[in-house]
Amino acid sequence: MKKILLLLLICFAQNLFAQKTFTYDDFSYTINENNEITITRYNGYSSSVDIPSVIDGKIVTTIGEMSFSGCDSLKSITIPNLVTTIGWCAFSGCDSLKSITIPNSVTTIGWSAFSSCDSLTSVTIPDSVTIIDVRAFLDCKSLTNITIPNSVTTIGDEAFSNCDALTSITIPDSVTTIGEKAFSFCKSLTNIEISENNETFTMIDNILYDKKEKMLHTCFSKKTNVVIPNGILKINNSAFYNCDSLRSITIPNSVTTIGDEAFSWCDSLTSITIPKSVTTIGSKAFCGCDSLTSITIPNSVTTIGKEAFYSCDSLTSITIPNSVTTIGDNAFCYCKSLTSITIPNSVTTIGTYAFYDCDSLTSITIPDSVISIGNYAFDDCDSLTIQCNPGSYAIEYCYEYNLEYFVTPDWF
Repeated sequence: MKKILLLLLICFAQNLFAQKTFTYDDFSYTINENNEITITRYNGYSSSVDIPSVIDGKIVTTIGEMSFSGCDSLKSITIPNLVTTIGWCAFSGCDSLKSITIPNSVTTIGWSAFSSCDSLTSVTIPDSVTIIDVRAFLDCKSLTNITIPNSVTTIGDEAFSNCDALTSITIPDSVTTIGEKAFSFCKSLTNIEISENNETFTMIDNILYDKKEKMLHTCFSKKTNVVIPNGILKINNSAFYNCDSLRSITIPNSVTTIGDEAFSWCDSLTSITIPKSVTTIGSKAFCGCDSLTSITIPNSVTTIGKEAFYSCDSLTSITIPNSVTTIGDNAFCYCKSLTSITIPNSVTTIGTYAFYDCDSLTSITIPDSVISIGNYAFDDCDSLTIQCNPGSYAIEYCYEYNLEYFVTPDWF
């Protein structure tokens, strides 16, 4: 009864403070507590739109969430000078929008604000903007170049991802944060400039490094061979994401962490040696590395992350060292060339779908140390026979999931 009363009170409070929606010409809008206006929806079909600066004596300060999203006919728009915020997905999917000038009052370009504006060729970002949020210009396939002003401190995850025509970009001294995949799939991007005065980032041979974190942040160009300088401690999440020309990489002994998706979909990478300094291999670290035939994992690694080697079609064998305690979910899923693997006595957990659909896998030994195996860990491994020790958890698992297994004799 108390829970029902609480829910009723919450609903009452939400209704009490809900903002009423008004209309003005083709615009829907709300009035906030400061007596300022947020445009919540454009309901017209014009190709050229001037957003009013004042409605009924009240200032328009916010272009709200999804307010112009999917307006296919919109080719040009004027944003009034007193607007401070462009909300998430505000202009997403405006396929005909070719150019836009963001007024000097705007401080934040919201999440996916201009995503999938396929015809957008130019954007003027004013000195007032401090944040270019996550996916702000994602899939703006006609955008050729952009100047980021000195006011910007943050470029969010995937902010310019899939901008196929983007050829150059200048990152100012003010930028202290660049998100993951901020420039991924920018196939034409060859010129990235960063001032020597930037205290956080530096470019070396078209690779972006975070000086403060001692981290390799992003590889931009279609490089074939990379030697990471000594002193780098981490390979960032998605650092080499979809670098399909990468054939070899040298990782120094200073590196301790290989981040999530660090080498995902590096189709040409054939082999890699991980130094003994590495203790963490992140989720999807080598996911989709189709040409990867061998990899050496050192004794320092304790966890093979989720989907770490997912869909590595050419991987035939791998040695898991005695330091590893966990094999994550989907870790070797769809490794169709993997024929055999030995799990060391250190492993206690094998994740869900860990070896799912490994067609060529014929044998695997599961030691007594394993006390947890996730659902479907060995499903669709049609040729597999699992070797188990007497009285082990592995026998119970095989019996429960109707898997072929062989019990090692006590004298073996």
